[in-house]
Amino acid sequence: MPELPEVETIARSLAPRLKGRSVAGIDLIYGPLLRTGGRKALQALRGRRVLGVRRRGKMLLIECEGARTLVFHLKMTGQFFFAAEATPRDKHVRLVIRFGDGRQELRFRDVRKFGFLLCLEGEPEKACAELSGLGPEPLEVGLPEFRTILKARRGRIKSVLLDQARLAGVGNIYADETLFEARIHPETPASSLRADPVERLYRSLRKILAAAVEAGGSTLADAGYRDAAGNAGEFQFDHKVYGRTGEPCLVCGTLVKMKRVGGRSSHFCPQCQRRPRL
Repeated sequence: MPELPEVETIARSLAPRLKGRSVAGIDLIYGPLLRTGGRKALQALRGRRVLGVRRRGKMLLIECEGARTLVFHLKMTGQFFFAAEATPRDKHVRLVIRFGDGRQELRFRDVRKFGFLLCLEGEPEKACAELSGLGPEPLEVGLPEFRTILKARRGRIKSVLLDQARLAGVGNIYADETLFEARIHPETPASSLRADPVERLYRSLRKILAAAVEAGGSTLADAGYRDAAGNAGEFQFDHKVYGRTGEPCLVCGTLVKMKRVGGRSSHFCPQCQRRPRL
């Protein structure tokens, strides 16, 4: 968390407020945040205009003049927000980007300190393993390629959906919601799925992700996700199984269960998502 819908929402909220602005300086407050590039690379961005903001997988890219890019991974509690330079910075602010126009600065806040930053030169997708190793975007991949991805994996379908080298951007929330929508048990071996269930899963994944993006993502109490304008997402009100352990299934009334699959919590309805016979 945040996953694809949340990071996409953040990118869309940042883009109109950053594009065309010139970087006056970057204050790195928490040194370990920066994994690649060093402080000199950050300072080399001074005077360069922001060309755009986009998402790749769960990562957010701020692209600047001179083929330089800031790549943020928000992990559990990373947040962006704007504030006047005179406003005191709270203790969880890890980095600040100031701009030449004197308008509000952009602050990156991360309570749990799990997020990280890469400062890259050159084409981002070729400049670091974190981006070059990502699989295709689930809202862009075609059905034939999706079939190939699943057929080539012997692991359980929940783990395959979470594998960023296979599909980029899907996390626990949207894997659980997608599997429920497709009526597939999370422990089903991916390679065992026949043509119809694969197509059902493909269409469910696209439906769930598109709906979550439209709703601005999911804001959960333990993570406190907001977009750059401070707006909460609303897709959490549409969750059918995620976070609903012990509550009745909204389709059949059976109590929703949770179990660990591949080390991750998985929420499912044992009636709607029958466990496969292996």
